Amino acid sequence: MNKITQLFNIKYPIVQGGMIWHSGWRLASAVSNNGGLGLIGSASMYPDILRENIRKCKAATDKPFGVNVALLYPNIEEIINIILEEGVKIVFTSAGNPKTYTETLKKEGIKVAHVVSSAKFAIKCQEAGVDAVVAEGFEAGGHNGRDETTTLCLIPNVRKHIDTPLIAAGGIGLGSQMRAAMTLGADGVQIGSRFAATVEASSHENFKNKIVELKEGDTQLTLKELAPVRLVKNKFFQDLEGLYETGRNVEALKETLGRARAKRGMFEGDLVEGELEIGQVSALIDEILPVEKVFENLIKEFNEAKLDLTL
Repeated sequence: MNKITQLFNIKYPIVQGGMIWHSGWRLASAVSNNGGLGLIGSASMYPDILRENIRKCKAATDKPFGVNVALLYPNIEEIINIILEEGVKIVFTSAGNPKTYTETLKKEGIKVAHVVSSAKFAIKCQEAGVDAVVAEGFEAGGHNGRDETTTLCLIPNVRKHIDTPLIAAGGIGLGSQMRAAMTLGADGVQIGSRFAATVEASSHENFKNKIVELKEGDTQLTLKELAPVRLVKNKFFQDLEGLYETGRNVEALKETLGRARAKRGMFEGDLVEGELEIGQVSALIDEILPVEKVFENLIKEFNEAKLDLTL
């Protein structure tokens, strides 16, 4: 048992990222039932949908699970109240100040982790009293850090500055990568893209199939003027890039984004006009698998990598 398995009372130090349009109760419960920590992604859910997902997850697993909360999203107070009312025991926060709700949640006996992209903000998390820090490298899909620090560089730097249990994220989809992250100083890993391409993920089959087709270089970080995000280079991405040719017009970028593009792409399956968020590790994902098989592969690869670590 290590710090993460002890903290969350799970078998393996593997956390499933709370990804928008992917992380409903089916994925979260499947991950928890297989020994990891499943997270419901609240950022793509109206409050009543979140409550429904929490209740269905409780019915589908007797193992620990949590909710991922983006602090800058609308209805944040209502989301927090639902989490408290439904008795959720673990919350991962991101996209905001960890001080905002950590004390409130911890007073209710909730374990709190916060996602950061730098050692500077990891220190702030420790000062805020979080139970764990998720340090996410530039390779990750979805919203990302502005400094473009890779996981390979980020994890040992964060480890040097904090004593809080540390979870590595960004570019991790194989057991060997998990082993590497823990060798660098992480106590566990958070995996997103690999779980996006699973049977249980709530995203559209079109997008799942697209993930397994992606090659090296098929994603890119963009929109640093608003909130950096890694996207598949489809027509929608090219339309965004075209706006840069006429200058960095923030209002034009907002107008293009403000059409429920993420839902259209990842949940409804529009691979042309939709926003498709996924990490660089997608180039290593070549099939859609059930969560149980993903865990089997991760543990096998982790142990094989462990045996090979000799000079």
